[in-house]
Amino acid sequence: MTANITFTIIKPDAVQSNFTGKIIDKILDAGFRIKAMKYLHLSEKQAAEFYEIHKNRPFYNDLIKYMSGGPIVAAVLEKENAVESYRNLIGATDPQKAEPGTIRNLFAKSIEANAVHGSDSNENAAIESSFFFSKLEMF
Repeated sequence: MTANITFTIIKPDAVQSNFTGKIIDKILDAGFRIKAMKYLHLSEKQAAEFYEIHKNRPFYNDLIKYMSGGPIVAAVLEKENAVESYRNLIGATDPQKAEPGTIRNLFAKSIEANAVHGSDSNENAAIESSFFFSKLEMF
């Protein structure tokens, strides 16, 4: 089943490198509509809660430090078949393996500092969106 929303985070490395506007332009040029967006700085507690699914992974503590290490931009995006379309737009997690022209190919520094997060399923898109936004904020 496809859904019309997905969730993204422009990560601290991309925000600090002043790529936010360029990434948003790529998103809009690909036909997505921004349903909700906010600029914020996650605390370590908030980052730990958001990434709890990775709690038992060896990279978890580094991920928490990284995601709470600077401002981010969280957004809910709308488009038909949003999750799959956005995953195609952002490219592979490893920017060296990402297709030319994808967000990670253009703006990521490394597999760890990979510029953006994108939901991997319709279910996670809903969960992740509701972590940052209430239904009233998603107009």
